[in-house]
Amino acid sequence: MTKEILLTGDRPTGKLHIGHYIGSLKNRVKLQNEGKYEPYIMIADTQALTDNARDPEKIKNSLIQVALDYLAVGLDPKKSTIYVQSQIPALFELTAYYMDLVTVARLERNPTVKTEIKQKNFKDSIPVGFLNYPVSQAADITAFKATVVPVGDDQEPMLEQTREIVRTFNRVYNTDILVEPKGYFPPKGQGRLPGLDGNAKMSKSLGNAIYLADDAKTVQKKVMSMYTDPNHIHVEDPGQVEGNTVFTYLDVFAPDKDKVAELKEQYRKGGLGDVKIKRYLNKVLEEELAPIRERREKFAQDPDAVYEMLLEGSKKANEVANQTLQEVREAIGLNYFDRLNK
Repeated sequence: MTKEILLTGDRPTGKLHIGHYIGSLKNRVKLQNEGKYEPYIMIADTQALTDNARDPEKIKNSLIQVALDYLAVGLDPKKSTIYVQSQIPALFELTAYYMDLVTVARLERNPTVKTEIKQKNFKDSIPVGFLNYPVSQAADITAFKATVVPVGDDQEPMLEQTREIVRTFNRVYNTDILVEPKGYFPPKGQGRLPGLDGNAKMSKSLGNAIYLADDAKTVQKKVMSMYTDPNHIHVEDPGQVEGNTVFTYLDVFAPDKDKVAELKEQYRKGGLGDVKIKRYLNKVLEEELAPIRERREKFAQDPDAVYEMLLEGSKKANEVANQTLQEVREAIGLNYFDRLNK
């Protein structure tokens, strides 16, 4: 059976948190272990530099942290090719060719790019590399001829731009070598996890996250500080479940859905304190995170082995991407000297 090629990854701008875990990492491990896919998992350090170029140490120090998080959650280098974006030169040459097929106006219309430019407050100082991200992402995907790309709903415009580039390239150069990818979206209820403070997004920059590397005491401290219902002042007061971050997390992580339903009913009526539900959530999270934490600590004891894993993955990824690059060069007509090898 021919496996579908799956490509996904993360920017190394810090340790990964449980929002990443529930939104993508857990599902990646599931897809990896199904045996139906050939996964390529990219640590996108070059992309991270587009808005962190003046802080390269942040990227350098985060690379090993992301790799440790990958291994800790169960990504297996024997089943998935885990590699570093900057170590694949073909990606940058492909990006250069694709840039000639995309207008600046089209990049500026990309909804995801527009949103992120606003969030980062670039105003009129947008780095060219950041604006060009949809094109470089198209290179990341097409270099491996990925057919499946796990993304969140907010990334669908980026994927559509990749498909546009694929169609344009194949039409202009009268070929079919590039493959249109399709999105693979998280199961319902396993998308974006809100921050501890009730913010719609858990984020490293907002400081409202629980990290996969956090120890048990830190997780407990963060859980006990979580946003609940500001009007639920006394235990006997009726409380609101909707928008209550603790219950949102319980819906995602707690395996005993009947118990969560009972707690919700009791909370709405009154007579259930925030401390009690937070202690239950902490217990649930600890059951999920403790094995991950233990594996992470074990891998962290031998960082050279982790870098060796990344090196081997990057070598394999290089071979695949170079093959696609040669096909692209030939389609464009840049193989001037092939005649000398005949």
